[in-house]
Amino acid sequence: MDDYPLLDVFWTMLWFFIWIMWLFLLFKVITDIFRDHSLNGWAKAGWLIFCILLPYLGVLVYVIARGKSMGQRDVKQAKDSEAAFQDYIRKTAGTAPAGGGAGDELARLADLKEKGAISDEEFQKAKAKVLA
Repeated sequence: MDDYPLLDVFWTMLWFFIWIMWLFLLFKVITDIFRDHSLNGWAKAGWLIFCILLPYLGVLVYVIARGKSMGQRDVKQAKDSEAAFQDYIRKTAGTAPAGGGAGDELARLADLKEKGAISDEEFQKAKAKVLA
């Protein structure tokens, strides 16, 4: 351990961390190039070639030139994913969108009782839960 001082270990770890962060940024930029629908095919190819042939400069220029819209696309994708997930939950659970309330739930329970899907006792228990 005498031939590799603690400060050298620190510098090695720092450079390794910076290299990993740069790789993360490179893949984030490449993903954003393909995800951006406002760029045409030639612009995407140009940015991709620039980022592959001159990776440090290409990524730096991309982040400077398109960093703000890159963040906006990330936020839009997160909102779209959340909306799709919430819609899936509503469809799967069979519940109405927000604003349904106790009246809709009671109507649904009454309908189930009329169809014979639940007994009178089950209806009364569920009704008590809804009204509680």
